[in-house]
Amino acid sequence: MKLHRFYVGKINLEATLEIIDKQLVRQWDKVLRFRAGQELSLFNRDGQEALFKLTNLSKNIANLTKIKDQKPQSPSKDVWLFWSLLKRDNNELILQKCTELGVTNFVPIISERTIKKDLNFERAEKIVIEAAEQSGRADIPKIFSPSRLEKAIDQYKDKITLCVCEQFAPTNHNPTTINHKPRGLVIGPEGGWTDGEVELFEKYRLPKINIGQFTLRAETAAIVAVSKLL
Repeated sequence: MKLHRFYVGKINLEATLEIIDKQLVRQWDKVLRFRAGQELSLFNRDGQEALFKLTNLSKNIANLTKIKDQKPQSPSKDVWLFWSLLKRDNNELILQKCTELGVTNFVPIISERTIKKDLNFERAEKIVIEAAEQSGRADIPKIFSPSRLEKAIDQYKDKITLCVCEQFAPTNHNPTTINHKPRGLVIGPEGGWTDGEVELFEKYRLPKINIGQFTLRAETAAIVAVSKLL
């Protein structure tokens, strides 16, 4: 039987727990049809993870007893994704798949050809939490507020090794090179970068990573770039 994992936020994983989160209790009771004796894994925002047994489940409350602590799994690399906001559900696809792959921080950016300028944070956080639960990682990626491209580069260029991901780009950065800085991947919008933005990358001397010979959709480019870096 599949062992289900659930994120419980700031709750400390004590020997016995009483869960009063209505949404979570309802999911266990009405959706997953859990019953007393069911085993499940819980992890919190402090990186703790443990295996629990459900001892009681009522309409509004769940009681659990800890069976054992578990070794949490977190990404081995600190990878940031700077992606131009996309239309429709493509942002959700990026958040989901790149969380599964191991991205630690998401920074949505607004470039000259960006059409959508905002992000539903409540929905976005739900997606990364569910992706972390499903994939087995014990940390939740952080999602930042949308930022203009030049502002984001100026803010992070001294803290993160920023790399621009492009088709046919001559790779002048080895993604496997070890350094002490987090790595950041910059993904362009559906219409591509403007000449002014290309000049901006040259101004800041951002290295490039080649993501393939074919023209990729922006969401595909993000997934390919993250996979390549990791």
